[in-house]
Amino acid sequence: MITIYNLSPSEAVSAHNKRVISVGLHPWNIGADWKKQLQILGESAGREHVVLIGEAGLDKLCKTDFDLQQTVFLRQIELAEEIKKPLIIHCVKAWQELTAIHKKVIPSVPWILHGFRGKPELAKQLLELGFYLSFGEKFNEESLRITPLERLCTETDESKLTIDEIYSKIAETKETSIELLIEKANRLITKESGQFVDIHTHQTGAAL
Repeated sequence: MITIYNLSPSEAVSAHNKRVISVGLHPWNIGADWKKQLQILGESAGREHVVLIGEAGLDKLCKTDFDLQQTVFLRQIELAEEIKKPLIIHCVKAWQELTAIHKKVIPSVPWILHGFRGKPELAKQLLELGFYLSFGEKFNEESLRITPLERLCTETDESKLTIDEIYSKIAETKETSIELLIEKANRLITKESGQFVDIHTHQTGAAL
């Protein structure tokens, strides 16, 4: 099984190199030291065991100034483009801004919407733009059904369910086999088949 542990830039400094990680500055965690955190992110992002940049993104419900969120997000987009690693995105109530940035940047690396629970109309719009959608324990069933397996990712995030239990839920909803789901999903993370892939978890990140 492939598990990707999501860490902040500061956590990534001491992360064990044998663990596969994603590293990013989450909009909730943007503080007065954000420039320093982005510097640390830039220094660690190129390491082999870092496979994703993020969580990065936009959140209109958090206390962080929205203009600052956009500044930090754009810096992380630039980094992902520079080192050619996919970007995993947190987005809350900022879909218009997110899609406008995507259309302006025209990214060369995949953008993955983490923990996607949106309605099928939004899912269709995002898929048409080229986004990947990542599903965990909770999801809109119709949005999941219209997401092609090749553009689908799987995650536990902070769920108490295991990744194989989430695979079972997704396969049942999509009326497909777990074997086909394993073969087709998460291809932007691994070219190997036959493995469960958890692209986003916080459960044991502190123990790295």
